[in-house]
Amino acid sequence: MNELSVSIEINGTVFERRIEPRLLLSDFVRHEAGLTGTHVGCEHGVCGACTVQVDGVAVVSCLMLAVQASGCAVRTVEALAGREGGLHPLQAAFHEAHALQCGFCTPGFLMSLEPLLRAGALPADDDTIREALAGVLCRCTGYQNIVSAVRRALDEVGGSVVLDEPAASP
Repeated sequence: MNELSVSIEINGTVFERRIEPRLLLSDFVRHEAGLTGTHVGCEHGVCGACTVQVDGVAVVSCLMLAVQASGCAVRTVEALAGREGGLHPLQAAFHEAHALQCGFCTPGFLMSLEPLLRAGALPADDDTIREALAGVLCRCTGYQNIVSAVRRALDEVGGSVVLDEPAASP
């Protein structure tokens, strides 16, 4: 198979590689960039564990080819911490509200919710929060603590979100 050249910015670092056209973005992130916070679960786009942000939009990376992300800015869960290395408000809220058990799905939740939180698009009513969570499946929880964590993060940022820019990956 003919390889293609790609240039993908991930968490502020540009990765230039020659890859097979069929390489998934999830595999590029994990194997070419070495960022293993993006988890691969179902590989069919159903579980949402592999969610990353491409140009600020949450996408299921197991359904996107890496060549489609060439020239784009990709952000993974590793980029959520601020420049000082502290936890992002969502990460802190997940910790404080006991919103994770095994943690496999947590990166997908965080990367799906963060753009909505940043845009102020998440009112704190449970139905809206549950709808925003619908793209990621968790087998360990009943979702109530996850909903509580999102409410906690919304309360912390006070409805108007001005968060630090993500730290660049080493």
